[in-house]
Amino acid sequence: MSNTAIITGGANGIGLACAKELAARGARVFVLDLEQEKPSQVAAGFGAQGIAVDVTRRDSLEQAFAAAGEVEIVVANAGLVVYKELTQTSRAEWDRTVAVNLTGLFETVQVAAEKMKPRRRGSIVLTASTNSFDGEPNLVAYNATKAGVLGILHTVANELGPYQIRVNAVCPGLIRTRLTATAFENSAELKDYFRHIPLGRGGLPEEVAQAVAFLASDAASYVTGASLLVDGGQMASKFGTWNDETAVFDRDHWKLK
Repeated sequence: MSNTAIITGGANGIGLACAKELAARGARVFVLDLEQEKPSQVAAGFGAQGIAVDVTRRDSLEQAFAAAGEVEIVVANAGLVVYKELTQTSRAEWDRTVAVNLTGLFETVQVAAEKMKPRRRGSIVLTASTNSFDGEPNLVAYNATKAGVLGILHTVANELGPYQIRVNAVCPGLIRTRLTATAFENSAELKDYFRHIPLGRGGLPEEVAQAVAFLASDAASYVTGASLLVDGGQMASKFGTWNDETAVFDRDHWKLK
């Protein structure tokens, strides 16, 4: 994979795993993230380049893309989450979530498209979520933005297809990252949550990264407009898969007796 790749929100979590996976496959990788996330320092650890970027600022994105040169792969991954009940979510929290998760993604995709269209090639992968489809409580701003990501996906895949630019999305479930660290510390809550995941556990950032790398690669040359669930089967499970009669919960995963 001798391509140049940009990953927003690439200094930690899923974004970092994607950056490392693409670099391991031979891509020239640029890690874009907020200055406080130290993207240059993080990227240097695996032979990539880091640029401090705020995706809510168009000029910041444009400067980063200009520094990267001709880009074949863009992973629009930057995002945040506010976990609050509807009536406790402030307008400022709503606005910030929309600015990063939706408007920032729109800006990233738009800049990428402007760079890719003249060359008639490229692959863009968006980080959506299982929350793009369901209404998990206490996440009204996050859920709204992740549903919006799929609206961008379908529209942009349609518009950019004639230019041979593919646009796809991954939809992770509960993945073990810095943002979800607290959830993974509560074994009792995990037991109940993972009842509804056929594989019986949460995911790892590397597992999402492998899906992203597939969508970004020529192995997915006839795939565009797709949303790939990386959720252990969660969205396929309506009434729950696991129970105490047939299985046991061991710290952070279910297993059959």
